Amino acid sequence: MHPQRTGTLAVPGATLHYETLGSGPVLLLIPGGAGDAGLYAGMAPLLATRYTVVSYDPRGLSRSPLTAPPDAIGADEEVSVWSDDARRLLDLLAPDEEAVVLGCSSGAVVAVDLLARHPRRLRRVVAHEPPLLELLPDPAPHRALFAEVRELLRTRGAEAAMARLGEGLAHGAVERAPVPATELPPAIAEMAPRMHANLPVFLGRVLRSFSSAVPDLASLRPVAHRLVPAAGRDSRLQTPLYGPAARLAELLGSRLEEFPGGHLGAVECPREFADRLLAVLDRPAAPLGD
Repeated sequence: MHPQRTGTLAVPGATLHYETLGSGPVLLLIPGGAGDAGLYAGMAPLLATRYTVVSYDPRGLSRSPLTAPPDAIGADEEVSVWSDDARRLLDLLAPDEEAVVLGCSSGAVVAVDLLARHPRRLRRVVAHEPPLLELLPDPAPHRALFAEVRELLRTRGAEAAMARLGEGLAHGAVERAPVPATELPPAIAEMAPRMHANLPVFLGRVLRSFSSAVPDLASLRPVAHRLVPAAGRDSRLQTPLYGPAARLAELLGSRLEEFPGGHLGAVECPREFADRLLAVLDRPAAPLGD
């Protein structure tokens, strides 16, 4: 296997840090939440036996600093800007091929938008638990939770805001024993302080805006066979996590794929998650109407 390689890419308003591992077709992993490229460290070596695995730190997080002056940065991050960043990475690293993409959580929101706006660049997109609240029959309680989380960030800080977010999403969760720190891949352990530093961006500028995004269903329907809505088996009773993926599959006439673990399945059980991902990617895309 080729050793891990790192690089930077200048994009409008930011400089992206990215990492690649392996060889073969490009598989772009889009992190979610306050995570960065290290989020997928447990899976990347497994996937790199088949793919050139690419991940990166989204703009404003970890090692991808913003370059625009503060007065040019809006209060909320924009999904379309983040999906343009992902497209520019693909233009750099896979200029002549249709790439494969996995996005988790807010990264899945980016992945869905990327497919809607740049379908010719993508062969398959797996969107794992995108919190697209507007697809739910009653998004209001979840909108209110995320608004409360942002206000807590402003008034009481990141720890209080994260505690409320965890409490609000706990209903229906399957409890798992935490992975001991000694069993975490070094890159994930190293990411922990970066994630903590990223919380103000995620909680203050990403969570509400990304969860309130409305996917472009008209653009997605012609390429629905390339989109794999996915959710964790342990998330079945967590409406704001499992529900949007299930509804997206229903609206596009596709099948919801279940993955091991819950919302953080890629970290909780990386080997099982990677095996499931490879199996899904090996399956031929179903033609429209099947």
